[in-house]
Amino acid sequence: MSAIHIHADQSAELLGSSTDFNEIRQILSGIGVRFERWEADREIVPGMANEEILEAYRKEIERLKNEEGYVTVDVISLQPDHPDREALRHKFLSEHTHSEDEVRFFVDGEGMFYLHVEDKVYQVHCCRNDLISVPANTTHWFDMGPAPRFTALRLFNNPEGWVANLTGSDIADRHPRFEKTA
Repeated sequence: MSAIHIHADQSAELLGSSTDFNEIRQILSGIGVRFERWEADREIVPGMANEEILEAYRKEIERLKNEEGYVTVDVISLQPDHPDREALRHKFLSEHTHSEDEVRFFVDGEGMFYLHVEDKVYQVHCCRNDLISVPANTTHWFDMGPAPRFTALRLFNNPEGWVANLTGSDIADRHPRFEKTA
C-alpha cells in the first residue's frame, strides 16, 4: 500500500502520515512532485520480457513523453537474490540531486523515496502501479531495502540515463531505512 510519512529533517520526528492515495498525491503536488497511478492494458506477469512490459504501458509512456519531453525509457528489475543488491542499494542511499526529473513507475514490488524539501523529509512508499516524478534539482535518496523486489520503468530527458550529483550530507543516515525483507 502506498504511504507517505513526513519527518522533520534534522530530528527525524514524525510530523504526519497518510495511506490515502489522493491525500498523498495532494501533499506531493504541494512540493512539485507528480504522483499517479497507472494501469496496464494487459496482465503483467513475473518473468515478462522488458519489451512486453514497455508495450503494456505504451499509452501512458507516450503521454508522459509528450507532456514532459522524455526521450528514453527502460526497465529495471531487482530481486532478493541479485548478486549486486547491496552495492546497488548503497549507491542510491546517499542524498543527491539530478539535473533532470527522476521518473519511476513501479510495475511490480516496492521501494521508498525520501524527498528532502526545505525543513522536511517526505518518505514515500511506492508500490505496484505508482508513478513518482521527482523534479530536477530536488534533494532525495531511494531505498530498495536489503532484499529488493521491484520492477520499474525509468523515463529520462538525458539519453545517458541516471546521473547523480551527491550533496555530501549525512541526512539519509538519520532517517528510518526501508527494512522490508523477502
